[in-house]
Amino acid sequence: MMAETALDDDLFDVWHETTVRVRYAETDRMGVVYHANYLIWFEIGRTEFCRARGFAYREMEENSNAFLVVAESYCRYKAPANYDDELIVRTHVTELRRRSVRFGYEILRASDGLIIAEGETGHVITDGHGRVKSMPEHYRNLLSATPEEDIHTSQLPQRIEPVPEDSAP
Repeated sequence: MMAETALDDDLFDVWHETTVRVRYAETDRMGVVYHANYLIWFEIGRTEFCRARGFAYREMEENSNAFLVVAESYCRYKAPANYDDELIVRTHVTELRRRSVRFGYEILRASDGLIIAEGETGHVITDGHGRVKSMPEHYRNLLSATPEEDIHTSQLPQRIEPVPEDSAP
């Protein structure tokens, strides 16, 4: 088993951001996003997080017979998202073990920076037959990488306030 280091702790503070726009099909009759769509956006964030580190799920499945199976998920809804809102999905690794990985998420409304949801997914690494296995070292190393475009928590504002409306005529 790999020893934990201070650098490993720093890894958990690095976020990747991707944007999505709420489609009409993702809302109810009142234009509010249906709750299950947040888990889909978590998946988009997770997929783009992996791409930013140099690999795609498909590659891991096809080349290493390693699958990231969702073992648990959690989402806390803090404010509604509506049709046509642009959302920012922030994703980071919160735990990286030999046979599992956990991702954390924040979804923000781009127009005002409000965190509208936050959550986590826990994944077990399995082979194509569903047997638990160790994560291939190559992908473990890639998940631990820090791409330049990602954001360290020290770069995030403490609290994003809405932009005041311009009072000029």
